Amino acid sequence: MIFKKDNFWLGLILGMLAPVLGLILFKVYKFGVFTFKETFQFMFLEPGFKTLSVGLSLSLLLNAALFTFYINAAKDKTAKGIFVTTLVYGSFILLVKTFY
Repeated sequence: MIFKKDNFWLGLILGMLAPVLGLILFKVYKFGVFTFKETFQFMFLEPGFKTLSVGLSLSLLLNAALFTFYINAAKDKTAKGIFVTTLVYGSFILLVKTFY
């Protein structure tokens, strides 16, 4: 039902939630034995934020999958919303990788 709608705001919401889900999946896969608090403390306190930038970059793969799905389904408004949030997340990741 949700995949049949063509709405820019739906795309923004999906584009914001997918990377969060991707980051949670990265945490479960890479740091399964640690709590969320311990994992994110390590990610933010690690010099150079290497694990954080890797986790954020991999989390954008879910946005790419959603974007591809909506483009192939000819739901261009939703795909546009996903693309906008991907650009925002990507810019943030680029800033983290470049300046820290």
